[in-house]
Amino acid sequence: MSIKAKLSVSISAIVAAILALNIMFSYISTKVAQEAALEQQIQSIVEQLGVTLEVIETTREAMDAELGQKLRMAAIVVKEKLHPNIKFVSNEQLVSLSKELNLDDITLWQRIDGEVVSVLSSNPEEINLSSKTWDYWDRAFHQLFDLKDVSVGKGDALQHYWSGPINYAVSDPTQINKWGYFFDGTTNYMINTIINTDENFSFDLVGGTTDVIAKLKTQQPSLLEVTGFDPQFFGTKPIIKMKKGIPVYNLDVRDIPFGQYEYRNTQDDTLFIQTVLKDGGMQTGKYTINGKEVLRSFIPLKINADKTYVIGVAFDKAELKEPIHRQLLAHVLISLCLLMFAMLASYFIAGYMLRSLNQIIHKVNAIADGKFDVSISIQNKDELGLLASRVNSMGVRLLNYTTQLKETARELQSTKQYLESFVNHTSDAIHVVDLDGHIIQVNHAFEAIYGWSSEEVTGQLLPNLPNSQFESHEILIATIMEGGSVTDFETVRYTKDGGLIDVSITISAIRDELDEIMAIATISRNITSRKQSEEMIRRSDKLAVVGQLAAGVAHEVRNPLTTLRGFVQLQKQTGSLSMSHLDLMLSELDQINMIVSEFLVLAKPQAIRHDYLNVGDLLKDIVMLMDSEARMNKVNLTIHQITDIPVISGVGSQLKQVFVNMIKNGVEAMPDGGELTIELSAAEDSHEMVIRFTDQGLGITEEDMARLGEPFFTRKEGGNGLGVMICQQIIRNHNGKLSYRSLVGEGTCVEIRLPMNKAAEI
Repeated sequence: MSIKAKLSVSISAIVAAILALNIMFSYISTKVAQEAALEQQIQSIVEQLGVTLEVIETTREAMDAELGQKLRMAAIVVKEKLHPNIKFVSNEQLVSLSKELNLDDITLWQRIDGEVVSVLSSNPEEINLSSKTWDYWDRAFHQLFDLKDVSVGKGDALQHYWSGPINYAVSDPTQINKWGYFFDGTTNYMINTIINTDENFSFDLVGGTTDVIAKLKTQQPSLLEVTGFDPQFFGTKPIIKMKKGIPVYNLDVRDIPFGQYEYRNTQDDTLFIQTVLKDGGMQTGKYTINGKEVLRSFIPLKINADKTYVIGVAFDKAELKEPIHRQLLAHVLISLCLLMFAMLASYFIAGYMLRSLNQIIHKVNAIADGKFDVSISIQNKDELGLLASRVNSMGVRLLNYTTQLKETARELQSTKQYLESFVNHTSDAIHVVDLDGHIIQVNHAFEAIYGWSSEEVTGQLLPNLPNSQFESHEILIATIMEGGSVTDFETVRYTKDGGLIDVSITISAIRDELDEIMAIATISRNITSRKQSEEMIRRSDKLAVVGQLAAGVAHEVRNPLTTLRGFVQLQKQTGSLSMSHLDLMLSELDQINMIVSEFLVLAKPQAIRHDYLNVGDLLKDIVMLMDSEARMNKVNLTIHQITDIPVISGVGSQLKQVFVNMIKNGVEAMPDGGELTIELSAAEDSHEMVIRFTDQGLGITEEDMARLGEPFFTRKEGGNGLGVMICQQIIRNHNGKLSYRSLVGEGTCVEIRLPMNKAAEI
């Protein structure tokens, strides 16, 4: 016997059995049949609504997420195109950007005095709004400004981003918008991107279910109404807010999200809804409302993990009984007729069913071969029709997903090509090493600057590092591993031919998805030409200073020489000089010797060798030597320093000369005595050591402050005006900075900053 014949016999037997059982049970218990039919009708209604709501909710969530992603990407583009300071952003820029990015509006928010307000916008109606009364929206804004993940339980939250639910706009209550908010701390404002959504397009929960309910009411004359209850808001006072003077019932807080509720019995229905949510089963109540005896059943319907509705199905009890009785009679008659034609019809039904199954199998095979656009033309509303519809939907979704994957792959390939082009065409050398120091990758600029090809260095340790820089390089790598950064660090490196070049390097960590360091990237720039230019400029500056000093020395030495020449002429004329004249001549010769000695300090070659120095110990030794002299002048020397004093590289004798000069100047600035405070600390960025000498002396006028460091300028009796200039030169040679702050009558603070992260270059 063929499959078709077997299926025909089976269908006939099943039909006969069903009809016989149906007739038997119809006569046995009409009441049970009535209740079962009613329950089946209600369950069928709920199932149809459930499928509709599930499809609508899934579609809405997908569209909502897609809109949120679009708004986030638009906000990132806005951040890149706008100045990070809102002072340099205008409303006109926002209007232009909103048109460029196909947005309805762009608004910038700031947190001012603890309140989040809109400051700039492409829509004038959006300016000067405050979120203070916006409930969870306001909490989400503050969490974004605090750089925290948004956890209000509404909308979609991503890193530095939150997209609120679709709702009516505050600035125009006639519009329904989708908003996105982005803040990552790199700007002093939060970026708000807005898209206007069509109400029917975005909230088909109302329109879609209304169509289904209308069809159900057509099929069920006894069906009065189907009501969708939101347990979270039903039975409570409606949340209606005034927006622009218009009362607005927000879409996300409605107690009846879909359906009708004309036969109201709010108090009893609230109890039924709570019971249904607690027990999970169906509850039925009877009422007499508007002159009709109403039978209403409540069934919970879980849409997703976060949302559960309660479906209320109301029937006219009088209308309900009559169709059931007619249905029983008609059912018996129809069953008898169907039984007579069961054998004949089953044969054709079997062929029809197998044809549908063959079409479904053909579609499944096509999907297996990657042909997702093949469609099944089965219009049945039975299980096979539903199965065919599901298979068609699966094919469409697979086609969409495959298309999206291909587009994503193309985008990733484009991004990869862009990054590779950027890395290989930049003029700066880039090399990446693993945590063991072996080179993973180099770019073309590395090969051009250092001379080694990629094949020669890949998998090898860094070949261009001089022995003298090993220790410094290890310190830099340790800084990166501890989460720090290295930027524009100037050093020297070897080339393949053995030559040394000056380079500026920037080192950064490469992290994986767990934020663990997996490799280290170094960008180096050849600054040899710049160094040579700087050296030429320094030589030019030295020549200029030498010329200035030569003129000063000539002027300062000429006066004593004039005096000496006069005494020599007097000796020549008279043949004798008194002791006072000789003493004066010796004093003038000492003055000349002192000027020449100071000049030699400036002119002599600088030390090449640097030592590692502890500035704290250096200052303690100097204070110990000068303490007695300070006490003779009624000055108290005090040192304040940090606990762990880092070691710096420098020339100890030169730094001692600077510190002694600063202490002597401070003591001499307090003729009536006082306190000279010496502070030793680390700068906030931890790359510089700061030494401050603060006195309580007479202070320096603004006019004299502008001339500090000028050769031979001094207000001291017996001074030559070279001390400050020598100190400035020494600090400059140590790559440091020397600055003055002073108030007349209050005192002077001299601040010296010396680098701690690299050796001074002299």
